Amino acid sequence: MTDTPSDTPVVPDHPTVSLLKERFSGQGLKAAEFRGQVTVVAPKEKLHEVLAFLRDEPAADYNFLSDLFGIDYLDYPAKMDGRFAVVYNLVSYNHNRRIFVKVFLDPSLDTSGTEEDPALRLPTVTDLWAGAEWHERETFDMFGIRFDGHPDLRRILTWESYPAHPLRKDYPLTGRGERDDYRVVDRDSA
Repeated sequence: MTDTPSDTPVVPDHPTVSLLKERFSGQGLKAAEFRGQVTVVAPKEKLHEVLAFLRDEPAADYNFLSDLFGIDYLDYPAKMDGRFAVVYNLVSYNHNRRIFVKVFLDPSLDTSGTEEDPALRLPTVTDLWAGAEWHERETFDMFGIRFDGHPDLRRILTWESYPAHPLRKDYPLTGRGERDDYRVVDRDSA
């Protein structure tokens, strides 16, 4: 399909979307195509089931999780279904297809603090794709989204006692004092 100039998302004519509509009819799945890429939005409660179906169904056979990442839609100009999203980039080598599965999360607590938010939790997909382990750890570290059942959910890019999640858009660009004690290293003292 080609891009349309309107703001209305195009409902994709994609074989995987047809499979999902058949299997999860009336369960809140949405699908759209933008610039040739198909995205399916799944409800949080059905996420793991949808992803398992996409991996295990022979007609889908999404056997590779290429990427998993978080998004913060704070102050985004369009209305979204939640402030945060986690996107799963799936590839089927046997069918030469790619699809994105997105799930939205809305925080229940103030995100500028360090308190763990029970609304920012998803089931892990390490049982489906072992390679999700590092991606989920990065999403946890940067956005504070926890993955229930993850075998080793700990920070991966910042230190364990780091006081925040730096890719949240309400995190200050200059940090919260993390750089105050850094010694400037010049060429002569290095």
